[in-house]
Amino acid sequence: MILVVGANGMLGRDLIALLGDRGHGIDIDDIDITSPESVMTVIGELKPEVVVNCAAYTDVDGCESNTETAMAVNGEGVAYLAMACRDIGALLVQISTDYIFDGGKGTPYGEDDAPCPLSVYGESKLAGEMNASFSPEHLVVRTQWLYGLHGKNFVETMLRLGAEKDELTVVDDQIGSPTWTVDLARSIIALIDNGCRGVYHSANSEYCSWNGFAQAIFEEAGLNVTVKPMTTSELNRPARRPLYSTLECSKLAADTGFRPQAWRTALREYLKLRASNSY
Repeated sequence: MILVVGANGMLGRDLIALLGDRGHGIDIDDIDITSPESVMTVIGELKPEVVVNCAAYTDVDGCESNTETAMAVNGEGVAYLAMACRDIGALLVQISTDYIFDGGKGTPYGEDDAPCPLSVYGESKLAGEMNASFSPEHLVVRTQWLYGLHGKNFVETMLRLGAEKDELTVVDDQIGSPTWTVDLARSIIALIDNGCRGVYHSANSEYCSWNGFAQAIFEEAGLNVTVKPMTTSELNRPARRPLYSTLECSKLAADTGFRPQAWRTALREYLKLRASNSY
């Protein structure tokens, strides 16, 4: 059995859908990952072969003023899951983020590049990566800029605002790869099925700015919206963001044969599914 923790979230729901009979999902009503007793009890009773941790505190700006919560969920909770997995010999799959990097490299980040988080969120997710190693069998999957049908995300925000306004201002100096949760879920399953361990990067291929992503969303959705540029410093958010945090994903392709599709192709497929209500 592959146990998905955080199964009601955007990634978790796509994973459960793709896993079919192999998957079993639990969420906050079933397990409290900040409680070692809860984790040990649930994992000990279910005895899965694999635990995929999709549970996280992902409010990047909120983490700045809620450091203890961020560390408890994104850091300590992973340690409890890892120790529980160690006790039953299960594989722990921990989902991580490009925000563990500072964005100063100027070229895509590889798995072996040194982390240097700029925010509490990044620090807490890096702590989670480190704590995953409490389980001898562990796999860390870093990704970025997620969107999907089952949660709040940039695509849905842009579509809502684009229906209300004919002009928006979006930052154009942060560069990354928008990633559809379905493609990320496919890569996680490929990594599990190929017996991979250690750290891997998974994101849709090619890259853009948030501004370019917004323009593509409106173009693909047939909305006539002008997207004006602004800088991250002008946006003035509480948490610092990496400006260039694209991820090098060739290791994923080499070890599994799975190559995530180009981000714009994925966006087009997502919007078609969304419009058809067939997903």
